[in-house]
Amino acid sequence: MSQRPITEEELHALVDDVLEPERRADILRYLQAHHDVAERVDIYRRQRDALRARLAPIAEAPLPPELNIRTMAQRLGRDRTFQWPMALAASVLVSLGMAGGWLLHETVRPASTGLVALADEAESGFRVFASDMERPVELRAANASQLTRWMSSRLNYAVSAPDLSASGYRFMGGRLLATAHGPAALFMYDDDRGTRLVMVSRTMAHERDSRMRSIAYEQSSSIVWSSRGIGYGLVGRVDPHRLRQLADEAKRQLTGLGKEAGPA
Repeated sequence: MSQRPITEEELHALVDDVLEPERRADILRYLQAHHDVAERVDIYRRQRDALRARLAPIAEAPLPPELNIRTMAQRLGRDRTFQWPMALAASVLVSLGMAGGWLLHETVRPASTGLVALADEAESGFRVFASDMERPVELRAANASQLTRWMSSRLNYAVSAPDLSASGYRFMGGRLLATAHGPAALFMYDDDRGTRLVMVSRTMAHERDSRMRSIAYEQSSSIVWSSRGIGYGLVGRVDPHRLRQLADEAKRQLTGLGKEAGPA
């Protein structure tokens, strides 16, 4: 198997069936040995299939009558100064633009950067793993020392899991998370009443020291900040004010753990 690290982009390329055969074989062997990543890839496939099913009626729907080439030509033909080739070219361009817009308007958005990208990554990790009742973390709290040593060696900075027990959240454990900006540490917490929190941290390219920022998602909220080149994101389905209190406590404990960050 190739020693080249497997990136998140390659996992998505595998789902989209656009990987070269040799690299596809490498990644499939990797997934056989790493069931947590294989589960994430399976989630990506289900999301892809759901998106295709949702967009299928739009893709298969006929164009509106006003965009029919014959109709447009008849209407434009009333103007004797308008030439037929121009009408044809205009209709084709408009039709392609409309069809493409219909297919893409719900799926395309600008790529996020900085703290917004970190918040998106933390929310994605929360969405995938917080609901997992069987294996939400790779190493559990009983192996906390091993977990933080392993993560610190992989991320090249001192990793520490904040203690939120005084605030009612028990540390469950953690895992490494692959992101578009490099590896990240994911820690998970539970209040023993079914409410979980996820904290994600990784190096930041440009956000060395940033104030806390709140970002709302459809079913969760996120608080993100950076300190000494390390970004932190706390996500949960809790009241935003309560989440801010928990983030304040985590930040207090984590102050001073950062390092000079390399490019993300």
